[in-house]
Amino acid sequence: MTDTSGGGVTAAATVWPARLAAVGAVRFARPTAAYDEVVAFYGDGLGLPVIAEWRDHDGYDGVVFGLPGAAVQLEITQHGAPPRIPAPHPENQLVLYLDGAAARDAVAAGLKARGHRPVPAANPYWTRYGAVLFEDPDGWLVVLAPWVFGRTPPPPAV
Repeated sequence: MTDTSGGGVTAAATVWPARLAAVGAVRFARPTAAYDEVVAFYGDGLGLPVIAEWRDHDGYDGVVFGLPGAAVQLEITQHGAPPRIPAPHPENQLVLYLDGAAARDAVAAGLKARGHRPVPAANPYWTRYGAVLFEDPDGWLVVLAPWVFGRTPPPPAV
């Protein structure tokens, strides 16, 4: 089940296991030490819609963003004083596969307009195929890739 092109999907990957047929949504969650800044980065900068938000729920602040819509979600939580989070790693990434370079540039423009600047990719794969990376306020990476994985191949390598 190896795919090195970045654009193809194996046949086995397109069939959802019957035992998981009842899954109606998927949520990825991570903590933050900079709640308000991270909410602004993902909400205002990237433009992700907020589908839920709470403050001081059993000592937690949180927000859930739709990726896209409500079936796939990113949850950001903050807890503790001061909040403690794991150190970011260059392979901890939120990858947004966008429909072409113009879409990538439009999303990047929203982040740049709020003072965020692209950062170098540790993995040369992303640069080779035209992706742009940004760090969120906690140092976690967002990759803006100019192709939709599984639907279109990556653009020609640069």
